[in-house]
Amino acid sequence: MLRPPVTTINEVLLELDAIIAHCDAAASRQAYFALLYRQMTAAVAKGITGGMFEDPERMEKLDVIFARRYIDAWYCYQEKNPCSASWKVAFDAATREDLVVVQHILLGVNTHINLDLSIAAAETAPGQDIFALKKDYDMINDIIAATADEMQNRLEKIWWPMKFFIRVANNKHKAVINFSVSKARQAAWASATAMALTDGEAEKNYINGLDQSVVKVAGAVMNPGRWTGFLLKFVRWSEQKDVKRIIVLLK
Repeated sequence: MLRPPVTTINEVLLELDAIIAHCDAAASRQAYFALLYRQMTAAVAKGITGGMFEDPERMEKLDVIFARRYIDAWYCYQEKNPCSASWKVAFDAATREDLVVVQHILLGVNTHINLDLSIAAAETAPGQDIFALKKDYDMINDIIAATADEMQNRLEKIWWPMKFFIRVANNKHKAVINFSVSKARQAAWASATAMALTDGEAEKNYINGLDQSVVKVAGAVMNPGRWTGFLLKFVRWSEQKDVKRIIVLLK
């Protein structure tokens, strides 16, 4: 299917709405990440119009390139065309009933931050220009943290014991989530810098190697080990099962 490429954040939001609607109609768990990403993109758009970034035009360019990698991968997968190995793993996992909602979301986050964000940043600011992007790049962490809090509130509706867990943990889980995303973005920045300063075959090989590394992380998300796996079985038993209902709760 030939589609004109998105060029603005508003067009990105419309594409994400279309993907979410398709997933909703098909009762596909692929909607879970799409919903989170839609919320993050809307928050970035608000930050751009609100003067949050040093160079709003460059930030919109980054956000569009970043989003286009996910959108293109999603359509390629639907049409049975090749996409990155890590996105294929994440999309394939949507058929698995043994994974909890958070695992499905994290599989998307893993690929989109650890692979797509690095590539998008390097493409937005190639060569030495990459270093001028750092301040606005770091500003995204605040937006992600706020969006993570909103998503946390929605997840409480899907898994009823979470409110009790939050009281016991004294909100430390939020610090862990934000820290983990921040660490992932730091790693993505290192990869972006490496790619921005290389080109040709060397850059292609770097991207392929990075894609395979992200696949390994996805494996750890799906198979986190004995004790975490035991906890996730309890979560799976007690959380909402109906995909369409979960989609409504995540909106």
